Amino acid sequence: MSDVSSRAIRPVATAEVAGQPIHPMLVPIPIACFVGALLTDIAYVVSAEIMWADFSAWLLVVGVIFGLLAAAAGLIDFLGNRLVRSQAPAWPHLIGNAIALVLAIFNAAIHTRDAWTSVWPLGLVLSALTVLILPITGWLGWALVYRHGVGVAR
Repeated sequence: MSDVSSRAIRPVATAEVAGQPIHPMLVPIPIACFVGALLTDIAYVVSAEIMWADFSAWLLVVGVIFGLLAAAAGLIDFLGNRLVRSQAPAWPHLIGNAIALVLAIFNAAIHTRDAWTSVWPLGLVLSALTVLILPITGWLGWALVYRHGVGVAR
């Protein structure tokens, strides 16, 4: 079976480099940044050391940038193959990640304030909400790959 015809009958990733899907390569970066931002927000609230608020702001900026890149690759995969969209976890994965990314963008804007008001209470709450969403959307993404075979070469 040719590569073109096999792509039409299985849920493959459309955004790829050398046959490797781009989306799963990018997602660890924003995840690490958003978890790091939560940890540095907590460190700031406990210590009032400005360095932690600065770390949070930078982690959020990097997380948002790579989150937008991962979202673009994921959206290309989502829109590029109807079989991907037809998988049960696809829509909740997309919507959950979009919510997390919007929260992170808003959080990055909040973190541009002076240190104490950038973190307490809204910055910390937004960081926590973002991180609470990630295990759910991560599990849904795992299900897309390991249960439904999205982006898996056969």
